[in-house]
Amino acid sequence: MSEQTLQEAPPVKRMSGPVIRLHPDDNVVVARVDVAIGTAVPEEGFTARSQVPAGYKIAARRIRQGEPILKYSVTVGFASTDIEPGTMVHSHNTEFREFDRDYAHASAYQPVRLLPESERATFRGYVRPDGRVGTRNFIGILSTVNCSATVVHKIAEWFTPERLAEYPNVDGVVAFSHSIGCGMEMTGEPMQLLRRTMAGYARHPNLAAALVIGLGCERNQLAGLMEQEGLSPGPNLHTFIMQESGGTRKTIDAGVEAVKALLPEANKARRQTVPASHLCVGLQCGGSDGFSSITANPALGAAVDILARHGGTGILSETPEIYGVEHTLTRRAASVAVGEKLIERIRWWKTEYSVGRDVQINGKVSPGNQVGGLANIFEKSLGSSMKGGTGPLMAVYKYAEPVTAKGFVFMDTPGFDPVSATGQIAGGANLIAFTTGRGSMFGSKPAPCVKLATNTPMYRRLTEDMDINCGEILDGTATVQEMGQRIFELFLRIASGERSRSEELGLGDHEFVPWQIGIMS
Repeated sequence: MSEQTLQEAPPVKRMSGPVIRLHPDDNVVVARVDVAIGTAVPEEGFTARSQVPAGYKIAARRIRQGEPILKYSVTVGFASTDIEPGTMVHSHNTEFREFDRDYAHASAYQPVRLLPESERATFRGYVRPDGRVGTRNFIGILSTVNCSATVVHKIAEWFTPERLAEYPNVDGVVAFSHSIGCGMEMTGEPMQLLRRTMAGYARHPNLAAALVIGLGCERNQLAGLMEQEGLSPGPNLHTFIMQESGGTRKTIDAGVEAVKALLPEANKARRQTVPASHLCVGLQCGGSDGFSSITANPALGAAVDILARHGGTGILSETPEIYGVEHTLTRRAASVAVGEKLIERIRWWKTEYSVGRDVQINGKVSPGNQVGGLANIFEKSLGSSMKGGTGPLMAVYKYAEPVTAKGFVFMDTPGFDPVSATGQIAGGANLIAFTTGRGSMFGSKPAPCVKLATNTPMYRRLTEDMDINCGEILDGTATVQEMGQRIFELFLRIASGERSRSEELGLGDHEFVPWQIGIMS
């Protein structure tokens, strides 16, 4: 593994001892457990000079002021002072500054070696009329504007588990409301983005049918949404305008009756055996820590590599959280054009969207990330990018654009998880995989979310919320590749109807959060 590419990692061995060396060229190691002052680390030739929490970095040799700090042989910052061997390395002695990166577009591209069709995995999904496959079977109700948010929620709330009992093949009736739709630009990318996000949900394969409800006088006019996105009312898509339907109560009543009429047909849906190539997984991370790049993220990446060989798709996103290591992705791009499209999105963030703002793409990560052992965005990005695996980057999409390519792709989104996952689901993700080190309580609808813990203590503390404990890699009971296979097999089970932990907790009713990029007035 090198600055050239992140796909040349040697086979990961089972871990033991107080520290973890990630690459022979690294000048830091990572504390596998809490390391006390005076702890001898003979395999590295130093004695700890600091009390170092698990997941934090320790200087393995003398690092001179201004010298790059190397983790996985990738620059994650620069020493702000001379750092002696055995000293903790973190934000107090690490400087964040820009450095030149050679994008070398497509120079390391290698095509995916697809498995023969006879050897590809399958799952039990819902085949829709257009050939796409759902992993769940919901009826969705969308608001065009915040002014119809209460109405869509009241309609969904009417359909309690008791009222849905006679429709066992319907997973639920879910509302997708948001806080915009008016007081915003009427034309241009902000409105286009909102509309393509809504349309991505309205036509999502995990929905058997949808209602779209507007107020009537908003800027996001229902007619404009339908025209821009090529949507037409029909048996599985109904529309209502509150100002024409008699107001709040009458629109709720009409919406309830419309859903009642849709339920019998939705309940006719039956799961069928389909190839794993129909799986499209949105890749998320939140509450990252110093173990994210060692356990859960590379294990998820291993699962994505497996999925790609079976013909499926993994969507990496969170553009601020690949910044600093984007050159490791452009080198794997399927073409120069794909690599350049990724850099164009990075430049937009850096030169237009976040100039002068105290956001993570400009260096500083969240307090939780800091406490978890991550010094800056370069170090966080190193781990975040690993979720995409080691295969070629096949395509780059803008937020909520329909994802059609197979294999590893990228979608431009913010790092904020609900916003990022909303874009992925709108793009067609029928499953979300979410890694976390500090502990995230995220869940999503209509695409189920599985959560992957980076360490055993957190997994045990938050077992109700976690689906897989990737901390076993640290504990020495599993390798990254073994964990990747487990994750892939979990994908197949969840896609076939097994409920994830977040589904059991009822999460996902408030996580539809389209990206607000425009001016509000």
